[in-house]
Amino acid sequence: MVQFAQVIVDVPTLQTNRPYDYVIPAIWQEQLRAGMRVVVPFGKGQRQIQGFVVGITDTAPDYTGELKVITQVLDLQPVLNLELLALAKWLAQWTFAFQISCMQTMLPSVMKASYSKKVRLLGAPTPATTAIFHDQTELDFADLAPETIKQLLKLQQEQLVEVVYQVHDRAKVKTIKAIKPLLAAADYTTIAAQVPANAKRQHELLTYLAAHTTAQEPITMQQVTAETQLTLTHVQTGAAKGWLRLIELETYRDPYAELASAPRTQPLTLTKEQANAVHQITTAGQQQRDQVFLVEGVTGSGKTEIYLQSIQAALNSGRTALMLVPEIGLTPQMVARVRGRFGAHVAVLHSGLSNGERYDEWRRIERGEAQVVVGARSAIFAPLTNIGLIIMDEEHEGSYKQDEMPRYHARDVALWRAKYHHCPVVLGSATPSLESRARAQKGVYQLIRLKERANHQPLPEVTVVDMKNELKKTKEDNFSSLLMRELRKRVLHKEQSVLMLNRRGFSSFVMCRDCGFVLKCPNCDISLTLHMDTHSMKCHYCGHEEAIPQVCPNCQSRKIRYYGTGTQKVESELQGLLPEARILRMDVDTTRRKGAHAKILRQFGRHEADILLGTQMIAKGLDFPDVTLVGVLNADTALGLPDFRASERTFQLLTQVSGRAGRAEKKGEVIVQTYNPEHYAIRLARHHDYEGFYQREMTLRHQGGYPPYYYTILVTASHEEENEAAKKIFQLMNQVKPVLSPQAVLLGPTPRAIARVNKRYYYQMVIKYKHEPQLQKLLTQIMQENQARNGIQISIDREPLSFI
Repeated sequence: MVQFAQVIVDVPTLQTNRPYDYVIPAIWQEQLRAGMRVVVPFGKGQRQIQGFVVGITDTAPDYTGELKVITQVLDLQPVLNLELLALAKWLAQWTFAFQISCMQTMLPSVMKASYSKKVRLLGAPTPATTAIFHDQTELDFADLAPETIKQLLKLQQEQLVEVVYQVHDRAKVKTIKAIKPLLAAADYTTIAAQVPANAKRQHELLTYLAAHTTAQEPITMQQVTAETQLTLTHVQTGAAKGWLRLIELETYRDPYAELASAPRTQPLTLTKEQANAVHQITTAGQQQRDQVFLVEGVTGSGKTEIYLQSIQAALNSGRTALMLVPEIGLTPQMVARVRGRFGAHVAVLHSGLSNGERYDEWRRIERGEAQVVVGARSAIFAPLTNIGLIIMDEEHEGSYKQDEMPRYHARDVALWRAKYHHCPVVLGSATPSLESRARAQKGVYQLIRLKERANHQPLPEVTVVDMKNELKKTKEDNFSSLLMRELRKRVLHKEQSVLMLNRRGFSSFVMCRDCGFVLKCPNCDISLTLHMDTHSMKCHYCGHEEAIPQVCPNCQSRKIRYYGTGTQKVESELQGLLPEARILRMDVDTTRRKGAHAKILRQFGRHEADILLGTQMIAKGLDFPDVTLVGVLNADTALGLPDFRASERTFQLLTQVSGRAGRAEKKGEVIVQTYNPEHYAIRLARHHDYEGFYQREMTLRHQGGYPPYYYTILVTASHEEENEAAKKIFQLMNQVKPVLSPQAVLLGPTPRAIARVNKRYYYQMVIKYKHEPQLQKLLTQIMQENQARNGIQISIDREPLSFI
């Protein structure tokens, strides 16, 4: 019987959302399954490309030409299960992306890069494996004949072999050396009688082997050297004499190995509010309801303990759990807590891991060796099965939205997976997004409010300093006299402070005082930022870098100076004002290297610094008992942006960073420096009044016709020639207008706020609507027709977080 496979192909020049039909060769008919990758001929030139099998059928497709045949099978088992295949199809439609892009997003980069594949023997050889492997333990997949692959597929189903991907960028499977005794105990005794008495290490090796002849598993060299005086050289001598076999054992890279020896933590006694929250969540889990809970709790109200006890309930019922955190910077502390509670059952996925670590963690999840996953945005695609709970901590955070294809929001994917698995979703935040809070108001989500801190301490007192008045008294524009006084007091009393500045680098821009020239990026319409650590000017959009100018390139004046403030500049100023203080800086520049986030937080936790100075990344999730002062140096940074979410982001950031103070027994204090003390976002953040902010902001959103009262879609066209980009966006506007109802609103087209980035010009339009049944179909058609033609690039972003 002939079988046919539907394959989504990876064609960079014309990616497609529809599967192509291929004939499955008889040799693979029994083994090939949906979710495996294959090599197929594609196009007139019959070039070989990779693809994903998304379906298999016995029914011949309705096709008049001759069907092509699958060339090669790349996997012994599916790399995407049926759920993830269905998710990829939905995600492609929802985000106006291509299925192939969605599928590749779900896999670790190690499986997308250039790689070679090995088939490795598992356990002791059997007659069936010996016939293929002979005296080897692994074979190169590329060298195998189709008949051999068919035999290996059967052996893989019997768990006698596995496929290992070896990536050429060093992300290879990690192995350790181990030994396997080859003889009986009596044989070792006989050999020992023939070995010269002065060969002490050989005698020691023979004695050791004789004592371990019944060992079921290979003995690692680490164990051998711990129990004896033997080294690898002695073992290699024994292998050469035929006494033992020296083998390579696969081991996982553990990015958090230092946590393995930490004592396991016990569940804490819950407050009444916490217990109520856990009860509601676990009841939904037991009843297998895909209910969404919005846990709105003040900072320090113990949301993490609610998460941990809810995860435990899911594990107790034989299910798995997925927990998302917004920033890599938050992950070390959160991972430590989750690992402390659940030990080796936890896997971690985020972009701060090396390719190899991420691959190993993905395989642990895929093999069912980890039941709890903690990670950033892309961890939402973790190959967990039987999910019993999905948690999104700090659900309001913008980092949950991806700004490249597929432009998904992790919350949307979480809701889809929850429906698939019939499990609850927990969205947690002290300052929920207005969209989530509005859904809770309507009863779409179940609202759970935590009004008290878990330690029953009051929320920190917030003092707002009007910097307009401050500048009349002092020339210093970064530190008010009150903030400096309080910082000195904390250093004197051996307490810690956190300072947040919403900008990295040394200063905003370099300008000539004579002619007003501002040094701009040659590729983008934006000024370059001064970085003193590298003594260079950098573009934060395209990465362009050049030397700091000594004279003005426009008028040759030497009066070229830097303006504005960055974290580096503040650090050097603060060190001058408080020479006795030990300062740690945490921003994108100081945390580029792997493990840098965790290292800085460990140093601060060990009291190796008095002040932690950083950007937004220090505002959330950090929990240090000796932090009694939080200072916000420039609360106005986001308020000046032409963005309808500017006030919401400012309120959220101020509330979050305020919550870092006074989390233990010591009383906390917050000082917010601003030039707009009367702005409602700052005024309400001062009183920790989320409900007041929600009512005020919702009124303004309603008046302006913005989310959550309207859905929004951002359509962007870009080209290296400005007139081509402009022409295209107007053409798209003329396509969209006829299908929209009178209730929809079309904003634009206009150039983007930063019109040129990386040598491309960007034009955009925004569609605001409530119900437009024709829109989805038209936008999908636009994406299919216009993908990368004549240098034009089109992007369609559903519910963008910013229109800038």
